[in-house]
Amino acid sequence: MAFEAVLFDLGGTLIKTADVPEIFRRILETFGIKASLGQILEAHKANERKFNVEAGVAESGMAFWHNWNLTIVRSLGVRQNARLLARRISELWWDYADLQFYPDVLDTLAQLRLKQAKTGIVTNGLEEDYEKVLQKLGATSSFDVTVGADSCHTAKPDSKIFLHAIKKLLLKPEEVIFVGDSVERDYEGAKKAGLKPLLIDREGKALGDVDSVRSLTEVLRYF
Repeated sequence: MAFEAVLFDLGGTLIKTADVPEIFRRILETFGIKASLGQILEAHKANERKFNVEAGVAESGMAFWHNWNLTIVRSLGVRQNARLLARRISELWWDYADLQFYPDVLDTLAQLRLKQAKTGIVTNGLEEDYEKVLQKLGATSSFDVTVGADSCHTAKPDSKIFLHAIKKLLLKPEEVIFVGDSVERDYEGAKKAGLKPLLIDREGKALGDVDSVRSLTEVLRYF
């Protein structure tokens, strides 16, 4: 069966940013709060042990990230206006993230349009975030569908989020390619949902039995 569409993960697949601790440090600095990258990294690691990110985002939306940020700023010794600061970190995140597309994205999307292939995004991010990202990158009309964790209250690798996007495309799973940078969330999740999975592996580090591409332009050979 011929492929009719390509769905992409967002972070690490289509877009790249500064490292998370560095973005956090920059925002804190604007509020006069000094913290080292090491301190911030340790606080994030502690949060990763404490929270289930996928489940939390799918269940609570942006409130999850406010709570995540609150836990970090308190661990850094912030007491005054901590809740307000946690919310402001979420609101300002993309302004300090050095947000950009990977170099292979725009040409790949243009070529897929010429081939009349549909395109979309399936992300564990939230609508508030991915809409802001696409607006900043001038790409609000570049995709046929965009689905986030709050679209159907679940997150990758759950099959439901992939199938939700496919339903919006009016296609069958076997007609759709999914490209992402995580073996567990993206590759295995898409495979279980019946899509053709591809791992984007720009540095050639993929291990195991996975179909991978070094550049998004390699997806074009499927059309």
